[in-house]
Formats: sequence, C-alpha cells, structure tokens
Amino acid sequence: MFLVLILCSTNILFSRTKNETQKKVAILTQKATNLMKSERFEESLILSRQALGSAVILKDNNLIALNYNTIAANFDELGEFEKALFYYKKAIIYANKTTNSHLKNWLYNNLGNIHCFNKKEYNKGIYYYKKSLAYSTKIGDSSEIFLTKFNITWAYFDIRKFDLGLPYLNYINKYQEKNSDKSTLVILNMLNGMYQSHINNSKKATFYFEKAIKLGQEDKDKTDLSYAHQEYSFFLFKIKKFKKAYENLNAYNKITNELKNEEKLKKLNVLGINLEIDEYKREIDHIKTEYKTSHQLLLEKQSKNRLISIAIISALLLVIVFSYLYFQNIQLKQKNKLKEIESKIQENIITASVNGQEMERKRIASFLHDNISALLSSAALHLTVFSSKNDTNSEEITKTKSILIQTHYKIRDLSHQLLPSLLARFGLFYALNDLCESNSNSSIHFDYSTNVNNETRYNEEYEMKMYFIVSELLNNIIKHSKANKAKINLKEIDSHLHISVKDNGIGFEINNYQTIEGFGLNQIKARINTMGGKFRIISSTNNGTTIKIIAPIEYKT
Repeated sequence: MFLVLILCSTNILFSRTKNETQKKVAILTQKATNLMKSERFEESLILSRQALGSAVILKDNNLIALNYNTIAANFDELGEFEKALFYYKKAIIYANKTTNSHLKNWLYNNLGNIHCFNKKEYNKGIYYYKKSLAYSTKIGDSSEIFLTKFNITWAYFDIRKFDLGLPYLNYINKYQEKNSDKSTLVILNMLNGMYQSHINNSKKATFYFEKAIKLGQEDKDKTDLSYAHQEYSFFLFKIKKFKKAYENLNAYNKITNELKNEEKLKKLNVLGINLEIDEYKREIDHIKTEYKTSHQLLLEKQSKNRLISIAIISALLLVIVFSYLYFQNIQLKQKNKLKEIESKIQENIITASVNGQEMERKRIASFLHDNISALLSSAALHLTVFSSKNDTNSEEITKTKSILIQTHYKIRDLSHQLLPSLLARFGLFYALNDLCESNSNSSIHFDYSTNVNNETRYNEEYEMKMYFIVSELLNNIIKHSKANKAKINLKEIDSHLHISVKDNGIGFEINNYQTIEGFGLNQIKARINTMGGKFRIISSTNNGTTIKIIAPIEYKT
C-alpha cells in the first residue's frame, strides 16, 4: 500500500515540551499513536481527543498538530477518507505555526496519499508530495526522502507518466538497500516492471513482476500482492499472453474480494427489515380499523337515541331534558376518546414512517456500499483490462474510467451520509461528539458535554433513533435560529437518557411552533411519546430556545 508517515519518535515528540504538563500531554499523544498502529482505533481516538483538549488549553501548536494528525491517521486506516482529509488539513494549520519540519513532512505526505490513492486527484496529490519532499530534504532525513520519492514514483506511474516518474525511480533503486523492507520491495519491483513494460523490455518486465509476486507471497501482504498481480496482468495482455494474464487477473480479483470480505461489516437482514415494516403496517391498519368501527357504532347509537328522544318528547319534557343532557355527555366523552385514538394513530404512523425511513436508509447505505460501489469498481477494472488488451488509450475510454471512479467515490460518500459509520462502529456518544465538532464553524459553535462514558453502547435501533433526533434538532438550529452558540448535554439518570439542546438564537412563540414549516418538532415529540418519554420546549422571541428530552434507555441484549 502507499506509505503513511506517522509519529513514531519519542525524542522528536518531547523536543518541544517545556514543563511537566506538556510532558504528560506528549506521553498521552504517543500512547494514542501506538494504539492506532496496533489497530486499536477506538481507544486511540479517545486518547488523542483527550490529549488534543489539553494541548488546546496549553496553546501548544506542536501538540495540537500532532494530535490532529493522529486523529486523521485513525480515520485514514478506518477508510473514512473525507474525515481524515478534514483533520489532516486542521493539523497543517497548526503545524505551519511551528518550526517542526518533520511534522510538516508527515502531514503533506499523508495529504498526498489521500488525494492520489483515495480521491484519485493525482495533480493535487503530487503537489503535496513535493511539498513533503521539500521538508524532508530541508531536514536531511534520508529515509523520509526515500519514502516520499517512492510515493511520487508510484503516483506518476499510476497515471502512466513514466518519464516524469523515472528520475524518482532511479533514486529509490539506488538507495533501496538502506531503506526498503519486504513490503517496499514488492512495490519497488512492481514499479520497475511497469517501467520496463513501458519501454517494451519484456524480459526485464517479466523478471521484476514475478519477483514482486514472489516477495508478496512470502511477505503475505495481500494488498501489495494484489497490486502486483493487477499490473502484471496488464503487461501480459499487452504482450498478448492472454491465458497467463487472465490467471493473474483472477488472482487479483480473488485477493481483492478477500480484502473486501475481511473489512465488510455484517450485512443487513433485508428480509427481517421487510417483515418488521410489514408488522408496522399491520399495526397501523388494525388501529385504523378499530377507529372506523368505533366511529360507526357511535353514529348508530346516536341515531337510535334521537328516535327514542323524539318518541318521548310529547310525554315527559323533564325526561327529554335529562335524556338530552345525558346523551350530550356521552357524545362529548366519545369525541374525546376519538381524538385520543386519532392522536395515537398519528403518533404510530409518524413513528412507523420514521422507523421505516431509518431502516431504509440503513439498507440503502449498505446496498450502495456493498453492491453498487463494488460494481462500479469492477466496471472500471474491466474497462482498464479492455484498454490494455486492445492496446488503446482513447479519450472516450479514459473519460469513462474517470467518470466511473468519480461515481464510485460519490456513492461511497452518499452511503456514509445516509448512515454514519461512526454511529455503528463506536456508538451514540462518540457519533454525537463528532457531529457537534463537524457542524461547528466560524458562524456557530456547538458545545458538547456528557456525564456518560463515550464507550457506552445501547441497543442499535435506540442509538439510531436518538442520533437522528439530535441531528434534526441541530439542523433546526443551523437553519432557523440565527444562533452563534449552542450547547448539547446528555445525562444518564435512573435508566433514562436526559438530552438538553440549547441555543442563543432568535427563539419563537411556542404556541405557533406547530405551524412552522420544516421544524419537524411534532414528529420528534410523537417519536418520544411512543417511546414512553417526555418532550419539552422552552422558548420565546429573542431569548433563544431550549429543548429537553427524557427517554427510557433501551440497553443492548
């Protein structure tokens, strides 16, 4: 894989510490980095965020940048490349306020990785690699120079600009004995094979590709081995050795599928979701039927009572008066009962509809990620193979491949928007903390606080309900409140989750909130009611708004 530069030197980390507090924060930062390298991402993110908070209080730009880099690297390893890009850029802002050339070198290299190998924006990626190279050259670190030139070579060769990449290839070939490990040697031999294929030296190309595959099999790094098989298959198609080319292409597909299966989350039980939705529909139909029957019986009873009243009106006026009052009282009670039934129907319809939407979002997100995205990747691959096989590089095919790749990443981003991966992976509290941070900007700041440990997990469906309720409340603040500050507080008291969302915006008259378009407060209130919780709004014009929610917790079973 491409080479990610991360913090690994304790001496460099402590070079800027001035007192005991800074040393403690630096140690915490190092622990977070070590956890990330051990693939303990959740623990790493928790520690790095703690260290970041302390670094901000200390106003230590170096430690702030280091912790942003660790957070970004965690998301990078988790495949959350947009989040990784966001935090790498934050790290760059603070790193540029320091003289830490090592850190700037790491950050620009990692930005290059994101743009080249994830977003397929090679021009941007190579630009960042060259900035990284400038800093590694400035500090005279031969290993970092080697790694950066290694990445530049791969980036140029990946877009088939071999002449531009050749000077960097010559350099890494010259110094590979001092700086290479087995993983690096697999890709280095692959790059040499690609260049020899470019200059039509079939004998040397075959030698380098087969050496890369052999080293990859020994090293057991599936990712590097898959790249070697893929590039070797392209070369074999070029020299018309189709049988062997297909063997290597099949090996690439097999390894790629294994990698996907290792990272793939458990698929949704689509049949189970459909059955649950059907159950909601049957419940709603049952309530509607009960309502219609009750209403019809009431009308029939009222008609019968009117006939009795008419029959006795000429005999006893007093009886008529009492009868009239009696039946009016019955009618009032029935109307009140009908209103309660109607209200209950509306609440159940809203809840069933929203639950269905959330489950559909979950299903669609999984479908987009696991099926459509995979099909687009496969289409791009087959198009590449077709191009190699027919020895053609037409503009239309190049544009088609580019469109397929762009569509692949847009679909992946859409699936993450439909169902935040942080919610499923780390839980409600970590996802809400990230939601507040990502929505904060120069116009509005969301302050998040809780007395609950971020590692606490509840029932999956319960976490999804509460996440989207809070997300809707935050959207209302952004769209309608004109606030510049908002506070979100969560507490766990006696098996109930207490949520408070407060802003300093323009507020509104509570009696009119039912008529305000787009707020969705009635829907949220209905959902909380069906959960057996409480929903309260405190607001007035020009005095901000506070919304309080108390919902019984549904723990994991």
